[in-house]
Amino acid sequence: MRTGSTSHALRRPRTLALALSTVLACVLAATLISPASAVKEAPAGTANAAAAAAAAAPAAFTHPGVLVSRPQLDFVKAKVQANAQPWKGAYDQMMGSKYASLSRTAKPRAVVECGSYSNPNNGCTDEREDAIAAYTLSLAWYISGDSRYAAKAVQIMDAWSAVIKDHTNSNAPLQTGWAGSSWPRAAEIIKYTYSSWPNSGRFGTMLRTVYLPEVINGSHSNGNWELSMMEAAIGIAVFLEDRTAYDKAVTTFRGRVPAYIYIASDGALPKTAPGSGLNTRDKIIGYWQGQSTFMDGLSQETCRDLTHTGYGLSAISHFAETTRIQGQDLYPEIADRLRHALGLHAKYQLGTPVPGTLCKGSLKDKLGPVTEVGFNALHTRMGIDMSNTQRLTEQQRPAGSNNLFVGWETLTHAGNPN
Repeated sequence: MRTGSTSHALRRPRTLALALSTVLACVLAATLISPASAVKEAPAGTANAAAAAAAAAPAAFTHPGVLVSRPQLDFVKAKVQANAQPWKGAYDQMMGSKYASLSRTAKPRAVVECGSYSNPNNGCTDEREDAIAAYTLSLAWYISGDSRYAAKAVQIMDAWSAVIKDHTNSNAPLQTGWAGSSWPRAAEIIKYTYSSWPNSGRFGTMLRTVYLPEVINGSHSNGNWELSMMEAAIGIAVFLEDRTAYDKAVTTFRGRVPAYIYIASDGALPKTAPGSGLNTRDKIIGYWQGQSTFMDGLSQETCRDLTHTGYGLSAISHFAETTRIQGQDLYPEIADRLRHALGLHAKYQLGTPVPGTLCKGSLKDKLGPVTEVGFNALHTRMGIDMSNTQRLTEQQRPAGSNNLFVGWETLTHAGNPN
């Protein structure tokens, strides 16, 4: 299985030294110049100073509040109980999956070792899939009311929190980001809706000591890495009620999203993430997979393949969904980028011929089951017309799992107004 690029050396943090300011950086003035044009670095904050000032973590965290909220879950439960579509079909799909099995046995290990292209794969698949299973079972518990599912989710989370100590090898940051995105979703639902989880504190310690140090400082590899790492960081921050980690994750997210999705107002070249070192036109084009013609919605990884692009767009949507639940709605400031990105890639996945100016006329792979959360936020809640994204989203229903960090988003987010 392909994962992120390993062409950039990654230095992974081993401590909890989160010496951060809770005040977001203001707009950075771009000073890096190439002979052809000025290279813009994405602001660590936003061009709107008022929006930047509103970036502080919530005074009181909302629980459950990672990707799905209680009002969202209640909406889904009512739809499933009424046998309404597409939710009932999506629920049946989830319940028929291996992740909802009450006979599942967790496979924890002390050290999960993940190399490039999953070689070696020592516990990587087991960890990701156990985390997805815990989330699946937590959804099954809340919707069905059957406590056996909650007990099984607890059993899986307890098994891992009792054993795991570290992630190693080149794909460790990405692996930690993927598994670390699913764990808090499950933990939030179980801790705040189920009556018995004696080891929830130990699980929190696992997230704080094993997962958070690996993801919180980000990565200058391909953008889907850092976006997935920030998704894990924000979820962990909510579960731990860690305002410092929350604020740092938001700061990094705000610097990375404009460097991952191009829109015409960026100018001749895409923005770059703070500290990326991409200070010439040639470096930027190389980082954008050799693409030198830029258009609304183009992703830094479009010309790599749509699957990795989908990872990035999914993580962006998940991050914004979590912060919105926490009272900090980031969708308005990323809406233009996200709607263009979803629409551009949906259009070509639906069969529109790819022009020669885009990735030399050829796009690889598919986005995967990743459009529901962003589509619901932008179309259902904000009223933005997204015809291509809507068509692709409806064609793919019910959206299942990508077996990495995405699962059951038709069930949780299709037409969900909450």
